[in-house]
Amino acid sequence: MEIKMHTRGLDFFYGDFQALYNISIDFGINRVTALIGPSGCGKSTYLRCLNRMNDLIPGIKVAGEVKLDDSEIYDPSLDVVTLRRRVGMVFQKPNPFPKSIFENIAYGLRVNGVKDKSKITQVVEKSLKQAAIWDEVKDRLNESALGLSGGQQQRLCIARALAVDPEVLLMDEPASALDPIATQKIEELITELSSKLTIIIVTHNMQQAARVSDRTAFFYMGKLIEVNDTDTLFTKPDLKQTEDYITGRFG
Repeated sequence: MEIKMHTRGLDFFYGDFQALYNISIDFGINRVTALIGPSGCGKSTYLRCLNRMNDLIPGIKVAGEVKLDDSEIYDPSLDVVTLRRRVGMVFQKPNPFPKSIFENIAYGLRVNGVKDKSKITQVVEKSLKQAAIWDEVKDRLNESALGLSGGQQQRLCIARALAVDPEVLLMDEPASALDPIATQKIEELITELSSKLTIIIVTHNMQQAARVSDRTAFFYMGKLIEVNDTDTLFTKPDLKQTEDYITGRFG
């Protein structure tokens, strides 16, 4: 497996509270990795360490190594805006901007200094197509994004993340607020996008992890219990604790 991103011995603190202990995981190029585990086990905190989203919280402390290709992302000289362009993020609840559908996608390009109108129009169309929503919105690009359904808003947010051409896409329970049909569309999209991107998804839904991911990491109480190919982890886990969680004995 060719590695795109990895963490080694990652510890994370909110003030005095240690939320993550010694987490080491490799993320392969064009692979989907699912992070599973009960609520409050550190999955989302870990995900947000990968694009420094936690930096926005006062009093946090990070120790260990987080590398994208060969660059340490916590290096003080690293530009966080560039990092977040390379490592995009989609949140649990769709969060479109209160702007038109077109401007939602164009926003990131403008922030990154793109001024050429025809280039912006081109990228907006390409991103909406990649997020499998172009046909539904192509005639209403100037309407407010807030008028879209929940599932459409989530695909719009994925298109917005794709517009700046990221190399890694982080997804924090991207389908948990959606109905089964919208969820299926998001899952199909994840499979499609993995041919171009490294995807890391937090999900509380083990069937979803089994359907969309190549590798799965099981977290419990801030620790990484086990990480393996998804099929192996779900059918022949190394540890009884993993098996107990997967078979629903706890969690």
